[in-house]
Amino acid sequence: MNRRLRIALLSPKGPLYRHRGGVFRRSLRYAPLTLTTLAAIIPLGLDADVQIYDEGIEDIPLGIEADLVGMTVITGTAMRAYELARSFRARNIPVVLGGPHVTLVPEEAQQHADAIVVGYAEQTWPKLLLDFAAGRLESRYEQQPGFSLSEPVFPARHLLDRRRYLTVDVFEATRSCAHACEFCVAPTAWGRKPIQKPVEHVVEDIRRQRARKLIFIDLNLIADKLYAARLFEALVPLDVSWFGLSTTLIAHDLPLLELMVRSGCRGLLLGFESISTDNLRASRKGFNSPDAYRELVALLHRHAISVMGCFVFGMDHDTPEVIERTARFVVDAHIDLPRFAIATPFPGTPFYQRLDRDRRIFTCNWELYDGQHVVFQPAQMSIEELQAGHERAWKYAYRWRSIARRIGGSRTQVPIAVTANLGYRFYAYRLHEFYNCDWTIGQLPSAAFGRQ
Repeated sequence: MNRRLRIALLSPKGPLYRHRGGVFRRSLRYAPLTLTTLAAIIPLGLDADVQIYDEGIEDIPLGIEADLVGMTVITGTAMRAYELARSFRARNIPVVLGGPHVTLVPEEAQQHADAIVVGYAEQTWPKLLLDFAAGRLESRYEQQPGFSLSEPVFPARHLLDRRRYLTVDVFEATRSCAHACEFCVAPTAWGRKPIQKPVEHVVEDIRRQRARKLIFIDLNLIADKLYAARLFEALVPLDVSWFGLSTTLIAHDLPLLELMVRSGCRGLLLGFESISTDNLRASRKGFNSPDAYRELVALLHRHAISVMGCFVFGMDHDTPEVIERTARFVVDAHIDLPRFAIATPFPGTPFYQRLDRDRRIFTCNWELYDGQHVVFQPAQMSIEELQAGHERAWKYAYRWRSIARRIGGSRTQVPIAVTANLGYRFYAYRLHEFYNCDWTIGQLPSAAFGRQ
């Protein structure tokens, strides 16, 4: 190829961003890390011009002039990705698809692309680009055994417009998770062995970015406690503040928690999932203990750590009464920022396989697989009861009275909590408006046809 190789990297939008200026508004969206990582690992000997388009904040121009288009796909954006792929391929622009959904259902994705990347792409993406430049693009590139993150990669964050995001200071130290929760995509797509970056590479990335307030997107920062301790120790002298994800097991290791605080932790997202022990046991998340949730939240608050608590509705032991009790619990326990989702059987997961065997899945329209639509028959309530109960929970948790009680009882990170709660209140009271996906409660959709 005699001229520069023009590469367009795209992140398609899901239903959440179907309406511009949507639910979370741009000020509450943090920058994605996948595309900037792909841009950073383009082979140095390849003369390439790279453009990044994030449809969460801007429209993707269909008239893009590119030699190659790459898209990262989660299940909820698959339909949009396939639509975009058709448009580009009709103009004879080759399309490469990768990401969690492609890794889960590669045969399906293969039908919509010139090439797919299965698994993590640090090793396969550079090879794919060299093959493409040499005119020998293969149809599938798969993650090889022994994959590691030992080579330093510093994402090309300068390709993003930082003014469009809450922050571009997004980092990761590890990938995947040691647990095998039935509904989780990670163990199915990438296995249960956490893959770790050398701590010194993570620190160097933070230093280069001159970041002071960070977000770690790792699925479970404490999966390997020895690694977590090394990371937290290395963060202490950086004098940063950070938010990340953990499991409730942090409550069982107070020295690690105290080190986490010293390292700058100011907020944690925790997957409580359910207040029902039967649900937790059935979903292989029995290490969660609902009886200890309230004390865990109080413990984190005493350490000045805000809590984003995530709950899932629609598990087999859920009833409308369980949903109502959950909504009341998040207020009574002073959870800073509660989030609710409808159980979603992502393809390939044990949850999907079980429901599929029982013939309980009634649609594979992936656009509805966004954690906010019912796509299967619940065990102990109707589809309408689950959808309506989910919406009531959002509205109850984000009533003005509930917000005041939760923040007042927490008293951690109050300015941030107020801003975030206002954003989520906007969302909670507009579920029908933003999550319509061309269907509403009482009108079932007709059956249709790697970081999720």
